[in-house]
Amino acid sequence: MPTIAVLGTFDTKGHEHAFIAAMIRQRGYETLLINVGSLEKPLIEPDVGSEEVAACGGDEWQEVLGKKDRGLAVTWMANAAAKYVAGLVEKGTIDGIISLGGGGGTAIGTAAMRALPIGFPKVMVSTLASGNVAPYVGSVDVVMIPAIVDVAGINRISRTIFENAAGAICGMVEAAVARADRPAADKPLVVASMFGNTTDCVTEARRLVEEAGFEVLVFHSTGQGGRAMESLIASGLVAGVLDITTTEWADELVGGILGAGPDRLDAAAKAGVPAVVVPGCLDMVNFGEPQSVPAKFAGRTFYHHNPQVTLMRTNATECAELGRILAEKVNAYKAPVTVLLPKKAISIISAAGQPFYDPVADEALFEAIKHGVREGIAVVEMDCAINDPEFAKACAEALLGSVKRG
Repeated sequence: MPTIAVLGTFDTKGHEHAFIAAMIRQRGYETLLINVGSLEKPLIEPDVGSEEVAACGGDEWQEVLGKKDRGLAVTWMANAAAKYVAGLVEKGTIDGIISLGGGGGTAIGTAAMRALPIGFPKVMVSTLASGNVAPYVGSVDVVMIPAIVDVAGINRISRTIFENAAGAICGMVEAAVARADRPAADKPLVVASMFGNTTDCVTEARRLVEEAGFEVLVFHSTGQGGRAMESLIASGLVAGVLDITTTEWADELVGGILGAGPDRLDAAAKAGVPAVVVPGCLDMVNFGEPQSVPAKFAGRTFYHHNPQVTLMRTNATECAELGRILAEKVNAYKAPVTVLLPKKAISIISAAGQPFYDPVADEALFEAIKHGVREGIAVVEMDCAINDPEFAKACAEALLGSVKRG
């Protein structure tokens, strides 16, 4: 029978975790109660004590927890819980995980969940679930359920939420077990990055790559999408990368809202995965509503994509730096990599006659890439726009050739 880990701070929320564990057992599943509360004695008897978990964080755990500093304890237990739970999953000890919490419990519970593979069932019932959950979810499929009321006792509201959460984790585990019994997919996996402004290119390249016998997963280059794609590449499950939309680096450099962090474009290098890299949509930086654009950008060229999204055109100086960054990243690739440059437009709106048409900025980008890329890496310039069928075909063919050689 599958086992579901019930992880939480049992020194403050033990009874609530005991309730949800009982709900899970009523559905026929085993539970493993893991205490990550370290400041007081647990209110219920755990299967795994906080000392065992804390020891995974290092030899100094007794000294750190002995200080009775809540901030230090939460930080330590978050790191330790991630290591402990990842070990359980690696051994096949647990088949799912659920946790309940406020600020500290959510920090610890989601840290443990972020250390687990995509597809492994994970549910976090949290008082923070209605706000910005990006720091808690990261690039992993953590399901966060709003607690509505505080995780403080069993009442008519919390009972309903907890019962639903227990049903959710049990259903997810049931689905995961059934999935594990199916034959593994035999098609090698390719990942691709896409934006609305590169949809035609990625759609056609995807079609050609799939016709060649690959499965293609498309990630939306919105910051979180890029992080998720990088995470999957790093997992070793990916055979090739169609990084056609590297736009997140424009936000990272200039200060937009869709940056994917300084490690964007690094995973393929570290994993040794063949790749195609294109400066797709590096002509734009993303902001929210017009009033959200920082005052220092007054006078720049803007395009109102929709009421919630304002795009700013990157200038020649920024484009030159983006080209340098892209070349530096690509230079670290060990597997075959091809850089393709669509000279007529790197997005729909940078073509001639469109709002972001700026040949000076584009040329600064292209020149920085060409001069920055090391010898031995193919840089292919094409006299077409990024969404032209011939460019999509070139991207697909370059990757397919690299994957075969790799």
